[in-house]
Amino acid sequence: MFDLLFKEVHCLFREETLDVGVKNGKIEYVGISGSAPPAAETVEAGGRMLLPGLVESHIHLDKAYLLEQMGREATTLEEAIQITAALKRGYTREDILRRSEKVLAKAVAAGVTHMRCHAEVDPIIGLSSMETMLELKRKWEHVLTLQIVAFPQEGIFKEPGTAGLMREALSAGADAVGGIPYNDLDADKHLDFVFGLAVEFGKPADLHVDFSDDPNQRDILKIVRRTLDCGMQGKVAVAHLTSLGSVSEPEAREIARMIAEAGIAVITLPMTDLYLNGRADKEKIRRGLTPVRLLREEGVRVIVGSNNIRNAFTPFGRGDPLDSARLLAQTAHLGLKADVGLLLDMVTEEAANALEIDGYGIRPGGDADLVLFDAFHPGEVLFEVPGRIGVWKKGRKVASSLVHTELSVFK
Repeated sequence: MFDLLFKEVHCLFREETLDVGVKNGKIEYVGISGSAPPAAETVEAGGRMLLPGLVESHIHLDKAYLLEQMGREATTLEEAIQITAALKRGYTREDILRRSEKVLAKAVAAGVTHMRCHAEVDPIIGLSSMETMLELKRKWEHVLTLQIVAFPQEGIFKEPGTAGLMREALSAGADAVGGIPYNDLDADKHLDFVFGLAVEFGKPADLHVDFSDDPNQRDILKIVRRTLDCGMQGKVAVAHLTSLGSVSEPEAREIARMIAEAGIAVITLPMTDLYLNGRADKEKIRRGLTPVRLLREEGVRVIVGSNNIRNAFTPFGRGDPLDSARLLAQTAHLGLKADVGLLLDMVTEEAANALEIDGYGIRPGGDADLVLFDAFHPGEVLFEVPGRIGVWKKGRKVASSLVHTELSVFK
């Protein structure tokens, strides 16, 4: 007998309704509706959409909800970096914990069961953010799986002492090595250190790269070369990559093919990228995104993330990856029926593959990390902001967020 049975669900890329049986936190059965054996608990879905738990692939918990602390607003990336660096000097463990958990609570209610966050590591904050993220990883493990990237926001060699702290962060338990070559003194030296550390510790690399409208900013080519030289195909992700959106199409396609050959995943962050890019353009204003469709046409794995929540980089957001996917649909010309499945895949299966998440997906043997939407087809999930009837982590219900609407005008 199953512990839990979902009866008559729709799953992504499947036409027929299915039954999904869960035992001991694992999916044991996926079959045509009506064929499953009984269970201790049954969820009558009535044809609603069941997806694997959502994956938030790129977020900065340690600098979420900083708007109320800001003395001025940011209008450029440089200003956002400066304002946040100044605020960082006043961070405390309690402050980071409070703001981070505010995001985590909203994310779990939205259906997120896996998240990759970037913990800042530098002489300003030391390992405080890293240690807080490790504490959150342990505290929330029964609700959400948290991957932590050791992230040198202020640069590695621009801030002496950061290199040693990065090594300490990896020894303490960071899951990936972060990088940000455009915010350091020497991009080549920065990347040599990041890839060297990744190889030394056997960890993947996750880098912020080419975050501008400048078509000549092409650190991605240096990352491609190092990925191949280090044999790290499939273990490198890059975020932003917005400068590629200003490159001519033939050149962009050539670069995209190189990214695909290196097995590098691209994480587009539309809430931040649209907000900060294109500001200097007076006419023919650029969208400020990486060219999502072009990248996919050339075989690149592209996923989508939130990046920041309510701070100088992004003064909006609520921790729901579907908000980012919906915005991407509107701004990257991804509104066709086939695109809907693609976008949902970018916050589920594709994201899990990019982040090397084991045991993910609605399949026998997979972890029962699931979210049931109050929606009957993929388009409703993406575009109608439906309630979450339930969110399950390894078969245990951890959240629900139903939407109740009442019209009184006809009473």
